[in-house]
Amino acid sequence: MVMKYLDPKADLTFKKIFGNHPKRLISLLNALLPLSEEEQIQEIKYLPTELVPQLEGGKNTIVDVLCTDVRGRKFCVEMQMEWSDAFQQRVLFNASKLYVSQAKKGGKYSELQPVYSLNLINDIFAHDTPDFIHNYRIVHDKDSNKIIEGLHFTFIELPKFTPHSIADKRMMVLWLRFLTEINSNTKDIPADLLNDPEIGKAVEDLEVSGFTDAELRAYDKFWDSVSVERTLLDDRYQKGMEEGMEKGMEKGMEKGMEKGMEKGRAEGKHEANTETAQRLLAMGLSAEQVAKATQLPLEIIKNLSNT
Repeated sequence: MVMKYLDPKADLTFKKIFGNHPKRLISLLNALLPLSEEEQIQEIKYLPTELVPQLEGGKNTIVDVLCTDVRGRKFCVEMQMEWSDAFQQRVLFNASKLYVSQAKKGGKYSELQPVYSLNLINDIFAHDTPDFIHNYRIVHDKDSNKIIEGLHFTFIELPKFTPHSIADKRMMVLWLRFLTEINSNTKDIPADLLNDPEIGKAVEDLEVSGFTDAELRAYDKFWDSVSVERTLLDDRYQKGMEEGMEKGMEKGMEKGMEKGMEKGRAEGKHEANTETAQRLLAMGLSAEQVAKATQLPLEIIKNLSNT
């Protein structure tokens, strides 16, 4: 199948869509951040992204877009393919650095403007709730109406999003659909996405014909690195489970229980690999790429892609 569109969540495409189109970025920020009518963004200016250092070992999985508006507020947008505690700490560091960077010698603290950190996560990290949007502020531990203004954090778990989750915020739904529904398997774009001026232009920027051969190779390399990284994470998780079980068995488990656990580990590994394969297919990787990453038979991968 010949690709017509690229996935907007990749490093290359995300930067192309939001890194040099102010009106488009304003539309995204106003839709996804918890801003009141009076707080809506009207105009922005881009900031150098090197203000924020890359996370060690994860440069291929993070996309940064930084800007400031006419009020002086700072906005940091990041697309993250995998959730980790290290990423959470990086977000806190980035926002804090942006806040402190406003301070001028002899200036007043009262002149410091808020920093908003919008983080789009193509992973699930809050397994105990169906909520996919998580907003954080600095609040009093007993009275949430008492707030220290300055730092605002929004985390969005993209895999949890479904259009019916939020019926009253049209632009939020449209932008999240844009980010979650379009990939290399997409043939036709829904009319309601194309009808919005900024989203329609963003869709045009995803057309394969608009990319050079070098850019397409970089795009493929990005998804290969994501596939490898996720496979390694799954392997480390599985190895940890196995080592924990082995230590428990050394403390007196009976042989029959040991056999049962070995079978369970094998079944669990197969199930984990199957889930990983489904996620990789959903992100637009080919059956051959997924089979290589998960070590599952190609026939199984093809059956999954048809379900």
